[in-house]
Order: sequence, then C-alpha cells, then structure tokens
Amino acid sequence: MAVNFMQPFGKQFDLARGVMLDPHECIVRRASEMRGYYADDAALERLIAEGDDPLHYETFESPVPEEPGQIRFCISKLYPGVVGQECFMTKGHYHAVPQTAEAYLCLAGQGLMLMKTADGACCWEEFRPGRLVYVPPCWAHRSINTGDEPLISLCLYPGEAGHNYGDIRTEGFPRRVYRRHGGVVVE
Repeated sequence: MAVNFMQPFGKQFDLARGVMLDPHECIVRRASEMRGYYADDAALERLIAEGDDPLHYETFESPVPEEPGQIRFCISKLYPGVVGQECFMTKGHYHAVPQTAEAYLCLAGQGLMLMKTADGACCWEEFRPGRLVYVPPCWAHRSINTGDEPLISLCLYPGEAGHNYGDIRTEGFPRRVYRRHGGVVVE
C-alpha cells in the first residue's frame, strides 16, 4: 500500500462558531438539496418558498488525501429546524468502502445519530456535548438535530472510506425523527 508522503500540519477550529478555519472544502446543503429525503414533500416546498431556501447543514473538510493510511476529519454543523414536524437532518450515507467506520464527537447541540444496515437493522445514539458516537463498518448513518441550536460534531474516518449517498437516496431510512407534543419521537 503506497501512501503519498505529506508534511504534518495543524488545523484551527473556532469552537464557539462550530467551524474549521480555512477548510480545504466547505459543503453547504440548503433545503432545496434535501428534496426526496423528508416524509412531507409539501412542507419542504413551503419551507423553501417561504424561508428563502434555508441552510440545513455545512461540512468543513480537512485537506487530508482520500487514500488508505490517512485519517480524514471534518466539522459537521447541522442547523435546527423542522420540515413539517420532522427534524432537520443530513442526507446520510454509507461509506463507499463499506468496511470502514466513523466516529463523531459532539461539540455542541443535541440530536441523534440514526444508523441502519442494508439488511434492515436500525438503531440510534444520542448526541450531546462531549459524547462520542461510533458508527461501525457497514452502517449507514445520518445526523438529526433535535434541539434549538446547531448540532456540531467533529468527524473522523479512514481516508479511503468515501461516501455513498446514492443508496440512501433510493432506500431511505426505516425510521424518522419528529418533534411532537413538546418532545422528540422516533417512528
């Protein structure tokens, strides 16, 4: 396994704002890019029209190469909100190399990490500041903000992991997370 030689480096974070300073790439997802992911399509269209296509989440990516032997890291910042009653969420993904895992350290906010396997197993873990959620190999995963402030996580995963969003786009997740009657419900 050949690994490209690179120099060690440091990266500065602004933990109060929940961002990586000078990221290699910043991925921005607005409500209009979440079509097909929420249960209530009409509520999403109203949110897009009335809310000027609100920001759903941002991912601040590191400059680490996508290759074996490397550890990639990013900051995920998922904004609070609902589509109908369904909590804002990320698209979710499997890894392109299914045998790779990922760890999420919650820095701020609250939420859930919803996870599923291709054979239908489904579970979730709570996000709260200082709690690490480990996503084992072969599990699809999606962050869900159940609170009133941004859900901010530091994510670490193998360089070769890659992202497979396509299977989630077609399969979805067997559970959804809603705000109802003053609480959070997983159905």
